[in-house]
Amino acid sequence: MESSLPFMGMLLAVTALATNMIIGKMAMSNGTSNFILTVYSNALATLILFPRGFLFHRSKHPPLTFPIICKIFLLAIFGCLADIGSYAGIKYSSPTLGTKLLNLVPGFTYILAIICRLQFL
Repeated sequence: MESSLPFMGMLLAVTALATNMIIGKMAMSNGTSNFILTVYSNALATLILFPRGFLFHRSKHPPLTFPIICKIFLLAIFGCLADIGSYAGIKYSSPTLGTKLLNLVPGFTYILAIICRLQFL
């Protein structure tokens, strides 16, 4: 059972992303802005993940220094921009195309790792 937990987690993550795209398309077809959807999805993710970090990883986190705060800020900005871009793409296409594009993420990650010399051919 424990050996299948990563696979179940992966299925849950992909299902959540696909559901988010479908619900986002339904909301945008009713007139909701992609900026509002980004705020709502990030607020929901914060409500779900923030308590988990404090309950289970309270003693493991490093002290908050200026470089760490800058990295958190940059990740938040890039994440919001990615959400806004994906919602804009779904607005002009279908959620099916958006979920199919999720399959390209491992390939892009591998190419980026080769460019950054973290992975060798």
